Amino acid sequence: MKSTRNDATNQRIERITSHHAIVGIDIAKDVHAAQVTDFRGRTLTPRHVSFTNTEAGFQKLLHWMQEAGAKHGKTSFLVGMEPTGHYWHNLADWLLKQGIEVVLVNPVTTHRNKENRDNSPSKNDPKDALVIADVVSRGYYTNYAPQEPVFDGIKAAMSAREYWVGQSIALGNRIVRWIDLYFPEFRSVFLEWDGVRSLATLKAFPLPVDLQQLNADEVMEGWRSQGMRRVAGASGKAKAVELLNAAAHSVGKSNTNDAARHDIFRLLHVYKETQLILEEMQREIEALLEQVPVVQQLRSLHGLGTITIASLLGCAGGLHHYAHGRQLLRRAGLNLAERTSGKHKGQIKLSKRGDSMLRKYLYLGMLSLVRQNSDFKHWHARNQLKGMSKMYSIFKLIGKLARILIGMIQRGEMYSSGSQDTLVA
Repeated sequence: MKSTRNDATNQRIERITSHHAIVGIDIAKDVHAAQVTDFRGRTLTPRHVSFTNTEAGFQKLLHWMQEAGAKHGKTSFLVGMEPTGHYWHNLADWLLKQGIEVVLVNPVTTHRNKENRDNSPSKNDPKDALVIADVVSRGYYTNYAPQEPVFDGIKAAMSAREYWVGQSIALGNRIVRWIDLYFPEFRSVFLEWDGVRSLATLKAFPLPVDLQQLNADEVMEGWRSQGMRRVAGASGKAKAVELLNAAAHSVGKSNTNDAARHDIFRLLHVYKETQLILEEMQREIEALLEQVPVVQQLRSLHGLGTITIASLLGCAGGLHHYAHGRQLLRRAGLNLAERTSGKHKGQIKLSKRGDSMLRKYLYLGMLSLVRQNSDFKHWHARNQLKGMSKMYSIFKLIGKLARILIGMIQRGEMYSSGSQDTLVA
């Protein structure tokens, strides 16, 4: 399809003919609801059908669709559904295996069109299914086509990693809370609580009372017992003395020492397990990326890290099907939107109607590029000299990055530093 929005919408509408039956499905966890219309929005059955999220339920839906199609002379089906959570995947993939076209409708579109037929804000599953069928007939949908297994694998690994990163952050916050309660002076000795020496201290001497009868040599021996290899030397002994002084004057809570000690040991144990899981997932993601040829092209852009590349390929696919960087920005919800009416001209903002993970890692990837890549560092500085704020410059450069990436993939070229969009074979 063409990248112009009007042309693309027209092509989606023209794709639907008088031979099509349009099936709208309201997705739920256990029981879905479906309605069927023709290409003009006329309902073809007296009532909706409900079916379970099982193979028997899917067969019931298919039989119902075929009966309605045969009765009204429809030879093709176009099934529309909202991508609600993860509940729609199994049904969509099963329908594709039966040779039935599946398209996706944005939940916001359904919400804003629910009053079209009855001028009522009421909501229920059969009504939502009918609204979905209506908006599909007007071309407000996107095609659903499963990605190649390797890209699905990358997407699944990145989604899982997001969960474990969240767990790691939550545990870290809990440990910091514990330190603030029971040993607040600890943070003045160790600026980073998760450093090797500070973690060894929390495991060997979690509370100030555990340090108050010790000397510097005994503190270093405790570090050594926790697996630290380099504990001695002038800096090590100085740090031990500083820790002992902090413990001697601590104002931390001390009336629940046994419970506090058990709590920090549990937190540190789970935190360590979480870090091991994240390291394992990093290796899995790198192994998956080795199976994708375009990764070498993406890595030619110095500063674009493994996780950013994985999020690009997992959320956006192989990038070959994008004709312009604007399409990638729209996929991430980084396209611009404004509200203008009459004399009122609204502020232009990001639409944020897209994949939030892709949006997040394009932003984080750009922060890395403006620190490490000489070209992006130069463009960022130049933008600020023109009067742009740092944040405005970052998002402007994300647009440049999208155009560069799609250009590299479309031409099969590597990135060449030293020019705005210079690409070499």
